[in-house]
Amino acid sequence: MATSSELVAIPARSGMAAPLKAGQRIRIVNTHGQQIVDTWAFNVRDMSEYLSMQHTRAYLDKVIPAAGDDLVSNRRRTMLRFLEDTSPGVHDTLIAACDIYRYIGLGVAEYHDNCQDNMYAALARLGLAAPTCPSPLNLWMNTPATDNHIEWLPPVSKAGDYVVLEAAFDCVVVMSACPQDIVPINGEARAPTEAHFMVYGG
Repeated sequence: MATSSELVAIPARSGMAAPLKAGQRIRIVNTHGQQIVDTWAFNVRDMSEYLSMQHTRAYLDKVIPAAGDDLVSNRRRTMLRFLEDTSPGVHDTLIAACDIYRYIGLGVAEYHDNCQDNMYAALARLGLAAPTCPSPLNLWMNTPATDNHIEWLPPVSKAGDYVVLEAAFDCVVVMSACPQDIVPINGEARAPTEAHFMVYGG
């Protein structure tokens, strides 16, 4: 478990999971500024309850959450509280996690690292298993929908930007440093990088 004195790396193209007790906080850091971090949360006592973007959008009456907002589960309970955001606040709640089928559709013939597999692997390392891969909170992902068209744009965040989320009840937060290198959502260089996180408080 990370403490207030240690940052833990989320290796490029990989995932990490962190258990949080009620009241604990997690700081997720965009270390190099252009990295998307797919983020999920699950109830550690019942993994069928998870952070839900569709339920959160209905709860907030908006598409992109911001500091001060509560993020809710598929049972419409507050699961995480969005406390801080040092970035311009451009995130995504519409796009599913990338998976092997996404890369096949983009013309990749061989296996490609992907956020869905990263989520399952990160949970497995803690002895946990999720019944499904929910749509994540895609931190720093810049995919505006205009005139019924989605654009796949580089992040507008800068190196060191971070968000802070607080657990409303015991949960596990899962993060994937997105491996996407076909479209420029991880920057024009299309080179995924590491990110970091820290768990503290409580």
